[in-house]
Amino acid sequence: MQQVKLISADECLKFALSGEIDAATSEDFYAQVCAAYEHDKKNVLFNCAALTFIDSTTLGTFVKILKKLRADGFDMALEKVRPNVKKLFDICALNTIMEIRP
Repeated sequence: MQQVKLISADECLKFALSGEIDAATSEDFYAQVCAAYEHDKKNVLFNCAALTFIDSTTLGTFVKILKKLRADGFDMALEKVRPNVKKLFDICALNTIMEIRP
């Protein structure tokens, strides 16, 4: 089960991600993030401390979100990414196009 929760909207939209986001839930993830972003356009930060699993579909969803933000002049970052999740970003070299913070 995945959970996407907007936890702050001060200087950026900060989402806490938890559980698993995969092919079955990635469209819902995308829709929730985009709905909040369309309401209040600014940079996006994903706190991934409780995110336990993603798949290749989810990687594509992160890229789709990044492209949407950059088209409007904004950016996104991920923080507190677990090693097993970060490994997928590294393997696909997505860590070179998006910021992944400790």
